Amino acid sequence: MRQINDYIDSVFTKQDTILEEVLVSIEDNGMRPISVSPPSGKLLTMLVSVSGAKRVLEIGALGGYSGICLASGFGGLECMLTSLELQESYAKLAQHNLEKAGFGSQNAYMTGPALESLEKLKQKGETFDFFFIDADKDNYENYLTACIELAENGALIVADNVLAGGSVADPNMEAKRNTEVMKKFNEAVANHPLLESILIPIGDGLTVSKVKKLGTGKQFR
Repeated sequence: MRQINDYIDSVFTKQDTILEEVLVSIEDNGMRPISVSPPSGKLLTMLVSVSGAKRVLEIGALGGYSGICLASGFGGLECMLTSLELQESYAKLAQHNLEKAGFGSQNAYMTGPALESLEKLKQKGETFDFFFIDADKDNYENYLTACIELAENGALIVADNVLAGGSVADPNMEAKRNTEVMKKFNEAVANHPLLESILIPIGDGLTVSKVKKLGTGKQFR
């Protein structure tokens, strides 16, 4: 898995000075180096761009690496990224990094437990057409449910780390703390009646799901 990802990284991604600076800032602030991989970040940019998403919701901001990747797919100034982050200090660093990347006017942060922030967005009647989940794994299914409730018809929901280092697929590997959680999440995504989903094995694995909400007597596809 590592060898394949190294190959993808070397062939399909190029050094990005801004993103490299984000990684340095994360390290300098004593934060865990758990940003998405460069190929995963590139895929996020492409998915936002191809889908034409204008309202993006990110669960888990860390230092802003994935936020920059998401915003880099925007097609105009009317597009907006909303990021949910537990730690206020993390949100401030992410905000600073997105401003340096030129997206300062196109992002907003909500701090505190993400499930509480998601409930606030629901109460306000907010909706989104793209979601990225990369936060505490134990709540992935709860986040998925909340994202579906906030989703426009045809919205995309992307979740990171769904391979748990490959342990979800390899019975010979030592199980990680999140192995069973990710197995359960992947099954939920694959079998959800309102989702059309696939798992893409780059980085630590991304599930990509299209929301098929029920409308006026028909199912949207």
